[in-house]
Amino acid sequence: MKYIFLIITSFMMLLITIKTNAQKHIGNYENLISEKENIIKLQTENGLVIIELCTPSIIRFRTSWDNTFEANEPWMVSNYNWEVVNYKLEETESVLNITTALLQLKIQKHPFRIQLFDKKGNLLSSETNNSLGSFQENKTISSIKQLQPDEHFFGFGERMDFLDRRGKKVRLDVGRGIGRPHITGAYNVLKANYCPVPFFMSTKGYGIFFHNAHPTTWDMGLTNSNNYSFSAEGGELDYYFIYGPTFTNILDGYTSITGKSPLLPKFALGLQVGTYSGGTWGHEEETSTDYVVALAQKFRDFEIPLDILHLDSTWRIFGENGGKGATTFEWRETFKNPEKMFSDLYDLNLNMVGVHLRPRFDNGKKLRLLDAARKKGFVYPEEDNPGEFVNFFDQESVNWWWENGVMRVAEQGAMFLKTDEGSAFGRKANESNKTGPQGESIKALHNLFPIAYAKAPYEKFQEFNKIRGMNQTREGYAGIQRYPYIFAGDWPSEWQYFEPVIKAGLNIGLSGVGNWSHCMGGFEHVADPELYIRWCQFGLLSPIAHLFGMEHPNYKEPWNYGDDALRIFKQYDKMRYSLIPYLYSYLYVNHKKGTPLMRALVLHYQDDENVYNITNQYMLGESLMICPVTEKGAQTRVVYLPKGLWTDYWTGKTFEGKKHYNVLCPIDKLPIFIKEGAIIPTQETLNYIGEKEIKKLILDVYPNASNTFTLYNDDGKSLAYQNGYFNTTDIATQVSENNIILNINAAKGEFKGNEITYTIKFHLDKKPTSVLVNNKTYLMKDNQFQDGVLTISPKTTNNDKITIYINK
Repeated sequence: MKYIFLIITSFMMLLITIKTNAQKHIGNYENLISEKENIIKLQTENGLVIIELCTPSIIRFRTSWDNTFEANEPWMVSNYNWEVVNYKLEETESVLNITTALLQLKIQKHPFRIQLFDKKGNLLSSETNNSLGSFQENKTISSIKQLQPDEHFFGFGERMDFLDRRGKKVRLDVGRGIGRPHITGAYNVLKANYCPVPFFMSTKGYGIFFHNAHPTTWDMGLTNSNNYSFSAEGGELDYYFIYGPTFTNILDGYTSITGKSPLLPKFALGLQVGTYSGGTWGHEEETSTDYVVALAQKFRDFEIPLDILHLDSTWRIFGENGGKGATTFEWRETFKNPEKMFSDLYDLNLNMVGVHLRPRFDNGKKLRLLDAARKKGFVYPEEDNPGEFVNFFDQESVNWWWENGVMRVAEQGAMFLKTDEGSAFGRKANESNKTGPQGESIKALHNLFPIAYAKAPYEKFQEFNKIRGMNQTREGYAGIQRYPYIFAGDWPSEWQYFEPVIKAGLNIGLSGVGNWSHCMGGFEHVADPELYIRWCQFGLLSPIAHLFGMEHPNYKEPWNYGDDALRIFKQYDKMRYSLIPYLYSYLYVNHKKGTPLMRALVLHYQDDENVYNITNQYMLGESLMICPVTEKGAQTRVVYLPKGLWTDYWTGKTFEGKKHYNVLCPIDKLPIFIKEGAIIPTQETLNYIGEKEIKKLILDVYPNASNTFTLYNDDGKSLAYQNGYFNTTDIATQVSENNIILNINAAKGEFKGNEITYTIKFHLDKKPTSVLVNNKTYLMKDNQFQDGVLTISPKTTNNDKITIYINK
C-alpha cells in the first residue's frame, strides 16, 4: 500500500510539473525599459509589459511573451489617442509605484504582481501573489485576480441567464444556441450569445474590458472562490482597467474607449413594426405590396401611433445557392410595384421604411450578384467553394455591395436595413446550417464580423439619406453600440422566455449598449393573449419599441389578440409617445455618457445587495421604475423599492424605500413607481413624430426630494447635434421642510426651435399655503389643486427663466 501511495504521489507531482511547465508565466520584474508620454514599458523574465495611462482613471495593460504586440484595430476600440496624463513614478528595490490623480498602481517585482488602489489607499484589484497573475498556455492567454469577499460582477453583454455573475463561469463567443429542434438548441438561455461583450463592472468600483476578439472564458469564482480569471483562445493579453467608482462613471470610461452611441433620429423612439408582408416561411406566395400598405393603414385607422416599418425576409426571392439564408436583392414576384409601395407608406407618414437582409450574396433569376462578387474577390472564400459572405472588413467590397446590391432598394425608397445572421461568419448559424469561412485567421474575425456588418449600411444609409443613420442588427460585440442598435433575437412567445429577454436588456445596458430592443410579444408561435399584453407593456417601455413576429397568419399586430390587447396596446403606445421629451433627453445622456435608457437597479444602487439579482424591474431613465409582470395569471407581484421615497404612478400613493411590497397588477396595470424628486417632461400624444410642432410641455414634479433634470432638444434628424446644434434646459428643485423652489432656466444653445410653454404639475401631499411665480404672488383657483396635484401654467416660454416658490 505504501508503494502504491508513493507511485500515485509521484504521478500527481509529475502532472503538476507538466502543467506548470506548459504554463508560461510572465516571470519576475527585471527593469523599466522606457517612459514615453503616457506609456511605460517594463521588462520581465519572460516577456514585456506595456502600461498605458489613458486617463487618470483608465489604464491599459498589455503583456507579450514574444516581445511583439498586435497593431491597433478599428472595430472594438475607436479611441487610441489620449491626452497626456500627469503621473508620478517611484521605484524601490521591491516595488514600482505609479500614481495618477485618481489611482495608485503598485507593481510588486518578485513575484511580478499588479495591484490597484484608489487615492485613499483602498484596494480595488489585485493579481494573486504566486506569479500566476498572467500566463500563456499554448495559444491561450489568461489573467487571474483575487476575488474579494463582498465583490459582485455585472456586464458581459446580452446574457439571458444571470445578472450577478459572482461564482459563475461563461464563455463569450457570438452566436445563438446551436441545435435542432429549437426547444433544446437555439432556445437555450444558457447558450444564447447574440451580443457578448468582454467587459464587466465590479461593485468594488472598477471595470475591466478585455480587448481581444477571440472566444473568451470568464471564471468569476466558480472554480476557486478566492480568485476570478479571464482568458482568450488566442491573441494578446490586452485589457483596460477602468475606475469609477460608480457604475455610470465606469460605463462612461468604457464607451470612451469603444465609442459612444450616436443619437438616433427622434422618430426612432416611436413604435417600430416588422412584417413578413403577408407570408412568412412556407407562405411566401401570400406576400404583397398591398398587404404592407394595408398594414400601415390599419395602424392609422386604429389611431395606434407608428413611425417605422421594416419588411422582413420574404420581400426577396430566395436564390440558387443560399436559399433563405442569402440575399439576391430581387423582389419577389408578388411585390408588383415596390416604388409605389414605399411612396404609399411615406404618404401614410411613416418616417422610415427598411428591409431585412443577410450578409451573403446569392444569384437570383435576373441578377447574378454572387457570380460577379466572386469574380471581383469581394466575398470571403470558404473551404469547399469561392464563398458567399461579403467581405465587410474591406471598404472596396462594401462599396461594391452598396452600389450593386443595396442601392437597388435604397433608390426605390428603403432607408435602413435589418442586418441578420451576423453569427454565421466562421460559426454555424442555426437558421441555415451555414458555417461560413473557417480556419485560424477567421477565429479572430468571427466576433468582429457583426460590427463590420452593421457599420457598412449604417454609414452608407446615413450618407445617402442625409439624416442620422439607422440600422437594426441581431448580433454584436464590443463597440456595436456605434451602429446604432440591436435586438434580442428570436425568442418564442412563451412565458418561460419573457423574463430572460428582460435580463438580456439589463445585461446589455450594463455592457455599454443602450439602444436595444426585442420582439415584443415574442417572435415565434402564437402568444397567449395575456402574455402578449404583458410583454407589450414591457416593450412599449423599453429603449426601442419593436413589434414583430413570424407566426402565420396572426403575426403580432394587437388587433389579432383581442379587444383587451388592442385597448391596452394603444394605452401604452400613447403613454410612450407622451414620454418622448423624457426619453429623448435620456437618449442624449446615453450618447454623451454611455448610460443606457433601460437601467438595472444595480446601476444606481451598486451597494444594495437586494438589487443584485432583480431581473424583472428596471429604471427607464433616472425617474421611472418599470416592473413587468412575468407570471401568468398574476394579479399581484412583489416589488423591491430601493432607498428613498417612491410614488405609485397609478394611485399617487407614496412608499418608503429599502423595502419589499406586494402590489396590485390587474391586466391593464403594469406597476410603475416614480423616484423621489422626479422631474418628468411629457407632451401631447401624436400619431407619428413630426405630426405637429410641439409648443407645450407638461412637467410632472415630485418634490419630495431636491433634484435636477436637463431637457434636451434639437432638430431630431440631422447630424448637426455633433457640432453643438442643440439646446438644453436645466430644471432644478430645492426642497426643504417649509418650502419648495422650482427653477426652470432659459433654454441655452445654438438650436432655437419652437417657443415652448410649460404646464407644471406639482404632486404634493397637501395644498400649499402660498405660491410665488417669478417673485409675484400667484392666486390659486380652487380647481388648480385637485387630488394632490397643483397645476400652474406660467405665462412665459422656454426663452425665459421661471422660478416658482411654494410655501408648504
